[in-house]
Amino acid sequence: MTGGFEGPGAKPTTTLAAVVARVGALADRLDVPHAEVFDVGRLSAASGVPEAVVGALLGGRPTGEADVQTRFVQRLDLLRRTRLKPNGRKYTQQEIADGAGMSRQQAGALINGDRRPTMEHCDAIQRFFRVHAGFLTAEDPEALAGALQRTEQELLQQLADREREAAAPADDPLERLLQDHGVRGIAWRAAQLPT
Repeated sequence: MTGGFEGPGAKPTTTLAAVVARVGALADRLDVPHAEVFDVGRLSAASGVPEAVVGALLGGRPTGEADVQTRFVQRLDLLRRTRLKPNGRKYTQQEIADGAGMSRQQAGALINGDRRPTMEHCDAIQRFFRVHAGFLTAEDPEALAGALQRTEQELLQQLADREREAAAPADDPLERLLQDHGVRGIAWRAAQLPT
């Protein structure tokens, strides 16, 4: 494995360990508490992985992997509990069915675990709840690694913003003038125009 990318045959837990290490190092560099970036509840909601499993995986302990059907039902239940309508209520089976382009009976059977989901069902439900592809089906270590990679991107953006602020001379009158009048933004937009 190089650069955080899996090679053929790489184990997801290896990738997870690498992401955990990178996120921890970034958090230390930014003085962000580990309790914040490794918050089990937040990571569970972001990944769909049960909190107990998130805690075990973060601790480097092996967990039993649920089969695809069980994982789908658990994560769909989590979506229904955490992704609520604007009025704070759960989506009904009919609303999920309408939003995902299936019958209410199909949605009910999927929610109750009476029917195996197809990839089309998974895709439609993921789009309805506005979660990333694979949310309902990814194995637990892979799902947690994905959630942590999104955290890593946020931390990298914070670091870049901090370094940019530190590098910009605050008392340079020319720099202040350029910023005040948006000259850099105008020049960048002008460079994007077709010639």
